[in-house]
Amino acid sequence: MNIRCILTDIEGTTTSVSFVYDTLFPYFVAHIHTLLSMRAEPEVRNAFDTLRTQHSLSSDEAVIDLLKRWVAEDRKDTQLKRLQGVIWKNAYESGEIKGHVYADVAPQLRAWHAENMTLAVYSSGSVAAQQLLFRHSCDGDLSPYFSAYFDTRVGHKRDAQSYQHICEALNMSAAQILFLSDVTEELDAAQSSGMHTLQLVRPGTQAGTHHPIAHDFATITLSSLSTTRSRRQK
Repeated sequence: MNIRCILTDIEGTTTSVSFVYDTLFPYFVAHIHTLLSMRAEPEVRNAFDTLRTQHSLSSDEAVIDLLKRWVAEDRKDTQLKRLQGVIWKNAYESGEIKGHVYADVAPQLRAWHAENMTLAVYSSGSVAAQQLLFRHSCDGDLSPYFSAYFDTRVGHKRDAQSYQHICEALNMSAAQILFLSDVTEELDAAQSSGMHTLQLVRPGTQAGTHHPIAHDFATITLSSLSTTRSRRQK
């Protein structure tokens, strides 16, 4: 079956890991206390209330301390990701931050879009943060190329069930979807759900042995991936 959808990770795949760790995370920590003045906003209030209940915290300052610790640990918590998106929104919209994407990404997104390929994102960052990064990228607004965004609300990225949920949301079979990531454990989970997989081996990424690899988007050949899958299934 031919590939009809490209599902892509962000960090280490479309975007450098250093942008996340050296720009986004420090910006969030530096501005984290502004969340207290935004406590009346529904998204912030719901996240704070959820964290206080789940972790038996007695104050909003205790929530702030927890969030700081989680950033240092790179915790993949849904409420943390939601609040990071709130802080980053102002930075993106003011132009203080531009979303990094590798130079090979935008041209290939445009080419796939022109070929009527469905493009979607699956990242541990919140959907709101994903949309901000691509809307305010260093290569301009790339958000019109994407039809769907998924975060950890569909499940964790190393859980095969998460990819099955994505198939259902896209109304596609797994065999019609190619998942791009730099993390082999994520690719293993996607492959076990029936998806095609390809590892992006950017600088600093260790190539695995169980998935096809590419060093940039420009060298991804969809027809060869479909052919490889068909041969393996015979």
